Amino acid sequence: MSYKTVDRVSRSGLSLGLRLGLGMALVSLVPVTTVQAQVRSSGKKMNPGSAIQIVESIKTMNRADSLLPPPATDDDFFPRDAAKEGLGRLLFFDKILSGNMNTSCATCHHPLAGTSDGLSLPVGEGGLGLSTTRDTGHGPDRVHERVPRNAPHVFNLGAFEFTQLFHDGRVALDPSQPSGFATPAGNDLPLGLDSPLAAQAMFPITSGAEMAGQSGENSVGDAAAAGQLAGPGGVWDQLAGRVSSIPEYVTLFQSVYPDVQVASDITIVHIANAIGSFESGVWRADNSLFDQYLRGDRMAMSPKAIKGMSVFYGAGGCASCHSGTFQTDQSFHAIGMPQIGPGKGNNLPGYSDGLDDFGREGVTGDMADRFRFRTPTLRNVAITGPWGHDGAYSTLRGVVEHHLNPAAALETYDTAQAVLPSDPALDPIDFICANDPVRRAALASAVEIAPVNLTNGQIDFLIEFLYALTDRKSIDMRLDVPESVPSGLPLAE
Repeated sequence: MSYKTVDRVSRSGLSLGLRLGLGMALVSLVPVTTVQAQVRSSGKKMNPGSAIQIVESIKTMNRADSLLPPPATDDDFFPRDAAKEGLGRLLFFDKILSGNMNTSCATCHHPLAGTSDGLSLPVGEGGLGLSTTRDTGHGPDRVHERVPRNAPHVFNLGAFEFTQLFHDGRVALDPSQPSGFATPAGNDLPLGLDSPLAAQAMFPITSGAEMAGQSGENSVGDAAAAGQLAGPGGVWDQLAGRVSSIPEYVTLFQSVYPDVQVASDITIVHIANAIGSFESGVWRADNSLFDQYLRGDRMAMSPKAIKGMSVFYGAGGCASCHSGTFQTDQSFHAIGMPQIGPGKGNNLPGYSDGLDDFGREGVTGDMADRFRFRTPTLRNVAITGPWGHDGAYSTLRGVVEHHLNPAAALETYDTAQAVLPSDPALDPIDFICANDPVRRAALASAVEIAPVNLTNGQIDFLIEFLYALTDRKSIDMRLDVPESVPSGLPLAE
């Protein structure tokens, strides 16, 4: 509340004493760790503006609190294993796991870029540079295509409730499968994977655009292009062989895994489990101001953020999809996100360029799932842009406003905001779908969320709340990067 409002209240004859009395009376109604007690314990002096802000904040709290999720606890996450996480950290940053030994998991999921890469669409194998400085490479080794979907952040994906990963959920926990997971590898997926994160780690290394390289460039890329993932000479076997040839790695694996006695015992499953353990443990992020609020500290968030919380769980309707402890219903929805980039090889009727992306339909084969994508968790959302399954929006406000009226946003989408390193061979196809009225209409017709009318002020409050979802330790993650890796390959991109 502004000081002008306080002045108006003062002139109306409401004394400071009465205002403080009302504030304290309302505070006494708060059921969890009272604001009154926290103000007293803080030792801070209260001014008239503070009293009025408390009154308004408590009203907002009381409206929103009944809709809030429970806070995250240790029981929501896999137990941590420091030795396994340490091994996984080295593997995550080591380019030994890419076909041409020039790309690591960290290339597209770097802690200095919020465990993503800061680009709308990743530039994988063949690119040079980190995050927004990355280009598409040079000469015969330059990239052949952009990775068709945004690199999602990794925060909190080690929580038990995240049983489906990737934007389309193509890696999912499934006890009916021999491996325990439904994945594109089917029965070729080996047994023994610890978690969905470990299962997910099996696949970027098999992608020509991401890490494997192209056919003819290296034997890993050749195997990937031939679809030979498992078995002797397959992608996974070759990469495990590379790692097991490095003595420092062998020693580390022996110290972490009792079943690794000699170098030849190291498998891709050991590698993936270590990477998944690192991601799960180190990038847990559940101590934002909102998390502190959920745990009882009603002074943690600012009055503006509390008003934004009320919009999020009230008039904005955000929690209809972004529900639960991690603000995701773990489901898939069509929200009409503008389609940019090379697509996933899908084609609307009358098209044959493969630039469409049907999302979840590509996994289920059900046309009802067309254009549906997984609801992302919102923890650390303010530091993990660009936003959308293809990174179409470069500002948090832009993606918020898209949700308020997706059909209208499709028609006014500004392609200039996409963060895509320029390339003469790739630029011409980047916005073909976004600029096609027929394709835009198809996206709009599938939208599942109704338009919402919010004032600019409500949007401002909502964004303030989204910033309050940032875990402070996630802002500076420089120490997550090792000084070197056992292969001796450079960490620099």
